[in-house]
Amino acid sequence: MSTEDNNSSRSREPYTSSQLFIIKIGGNIIDNPAALETFLADFSKINAAKILIHGGGKIATKIGAQLGIESNYVDGRRITDDATIDLVTMVYGGLANKKIVAQLQALGTNAIGLTGADANIIPAKKRPVKTIDYGWVGDVDATTIQHSTLHLFLEKGITPVFAPLTHDGMGHILNTNADTIAASLAVALSAHFKVRLIYCFEKKGVLEDVNNDASVIRKLDRPYYQQLKEEKKLFEGILPKIDNAFAAIDAGVSQVLIGDARDLIKNTTDDNEGTLIY
Repeated sequence: MSTEDNNSSRSREPYTSSQLFIIKIGGNIIDNPAALETFLADFSKINAAKILIHGGGKIATKIGAQLGIESNYVDGRRITDDATIDLVTMVYGGLANKKIVAQLQALGTNAIGLTGADANIIPAKKRPVKTIDYGWVGDVDATTIQHSTLHLFLEKGITPVFAPLTHDGMGHILNTNADTIAASLAVALSAHFKVRLIYCFEKKGVLEDVNNDASVIRKLDRPYYQQLKEEKKLFEGILPKIDNAFAAIDAGVSQVLIGDARDLIKNTTDDNEGTLIY
């Protein structure tokens, strides 16, 4: 087969459906090559417009140690000084992102690796110093996202893959929370698509009983959520994720799903395994 034929066979027709899946994966997938391989194979089978956002995992910490760059965290959040922003730009925007893109190409998904700086898609503002100076960390306003550029990619059947990096418009890359990027993209693209935002989680979904992995709540609306909170049935650590999910829905996102990466295919259907928030 010629190179031209091979490229032709791997290109996709533009999607005609209004459905868009925005899917975020974290370090538990990025740091596990076998889990990442399985996830990307499933991701490639989704025959609809889709965007992938990946976190950084432990790769930056490992390579930073090799380079003599010490990781510094406060309340679980990385302090991003001058050396660290260079490190995470290299690792997140380069090594991790391009490996994912190459694997997706091998699976027949025509992907493009991006940061928020590319095509000015995700401008951000450096987080102001209050009690803690987080350094080169960015906060995103969904109203500033260049959603029309992403729409062009998706119309052509090209799948964007975002590293958790944005920029401040003054020449600086900013380390940015991947969950926040995913939610902001979902809000911005709701102008064009029916969006289901999927957070791949270490559990099967939101559990009614944190000690029972089988107690997944399949569908969660706001009244039921308030009831569960009043009854103190939910693990406190999951509450911010659910609050953020409802904030995204209030801003125009159709649905948010929290579930296990291994259930990705079912979680793009109405017969979901995880927790569908609407």
